[in-house]
Amino acid sequence: MCKGVYPPWDLLFTKVSLFLETVMSSWTMPQLPSLNEEKRTLELSGHVGLRSLPDQLVKRAVKQGYSFNILCVGETGIGKSTLINTLFRTIFENEEASHYDEEVKVLPRTYDLQESNVNLKLTVVHTVGFGDQINHVKSSEPILEYIDAQFKRYLEEELKIKRSLWNYHDTRIHACLYFIAPNGHSLKALDLVTMKKLDSKVNIIPVIAKADTLTRNELVNLKIKVMSELVSNGVQIYQFPTEDEAVAEINSSMNTQLPFAVIGSTENITVGNKTVKGRMYPWGSIQVENENHCDLVKLREMLLRVNMEDLREQTHTRHYELYRRCKLEEMGFKDPSLDNQSFSLQKTYEAKRKEFIKELQHKEESMRQMFVNKVKEAEVELKEKEKELQGRFERLKTMHQEEKKNLEEKKREMEEEMNAFNRRKVAAETLMGQALQGSSQQPFKKDKDKKK
Repeated sequence: MCKGVYPPWDLLFTKVSLFLETVMSSWTMPQLPSLNEEKRTLELSGHVGLRSLPDQLVKRAVKQGYSFNILCVGETGIGKSTLINTLFRTIFENEEASHYDEEVKVLPRTYDLQESNVNLKLTVVHTVGFGDQINHVKSSEPILEYIDAQFKRYLEEELKIKRSLWNYHDTRIHACLYFIAPNGHSLKALDLVTMKKLDSKVNIIPVIAKADTLTRNELVNLKIKVMSELVSNGVQIYQFPTEDEAVAEINSSMNTQLPFAVIGSTENITVGNKTVKGRMYPWGSIQVENENHCDLVKLREMLLRVNMEDLREQTHTRHYELYRRCKLEEMGFKDPSLDNQSFSLQKTYEAKRKEFIKELQHKEESMRQMFVNKVKEAEVELKEKEKELQGRFERLKTMHQEEKKNLEEKKREMEEEMNAFNRRKVAAETLMGQALQGSSQQPFKKDKDKKK
């Protein structure tokens, strides 16, 4: 190999290196956008299908169906069942309640409704016997227990390893229709206490039942009085949302109409040339779906057409979240602290388990000590009973011996009397025999004397 002559591969390597140096010197690195720069908005040049996403969600929701649960709280005979029938324009099966229930009973009933292609699983919860007792202290307890029980069921489903929330029948109360009696000038103490206990657990919508018993001025004054008492007592009722521009105007106007004055009726009456739902009186008629007569149409619009989804959302994001947070805090769970310390579920579980075992051991020791004390008390009581029985036995034994001695003495006396009686009897019989013998010999002597 001659000097100054490169092998072929070295020549190739040299040419490639020169080429790369030339390219790199002419090429500049593109600058990446910084995080502080605003994001660019690109406009699509054609339809790619993003607009169909809401339609997909609607189809899926319609196929899955909806659930809506209404709690009716009010006195017996105030018209709860009639109003529900009027709201949904159907007749639900419901037994007529009496006024003689000793306690409040919560009776849920579920119905499957369909309007067009939308399926609704409606649950109506009646409070039978509410307000019928003389003592109203425990009237609201069954209602609160039922609401908490539905929250508990949903929380247990959430905490399962294999969850099925997508087809879970949600039984949480979405709306509470609280029926106010029209026969007073304000709210009763039972109404205020019950609504105060319910406002943190359910969306309360107050309604004045049987509003046809009041004049227009009386109805206006009662509405003002009810709202002022609710505000003064700190009762939080459901306010129709005004954040959405589409429903802000109607909801704002409906918030000023609370509480709704409603009249329920499933009877058909003829007014002019029309057949409507209403009530016929000697002085005239009332159309329950006439906004000039009552607020039933407004209640139906606000409850079912405009704000049903908001009621469901408020139940989940507000009332259920409050219940869930309190229960998880009771179980020992907590969020990560501000110093970004990670939260260990295993450590929390172990700590809670140790606390539970310690509490269980303490209860077991307390029960054991209580059992020992009970046994000792029973032993002392049995010993006292034994002493008492022994004393009674000794007394009875002494009495028995004394009675036995008395009986033996009486027996001896009786035997002596019997012996004396027998001796006297024998002597008497002897004397009697001698006397008879003597009397029989005297006639014989007289006969002998006569013969002589």
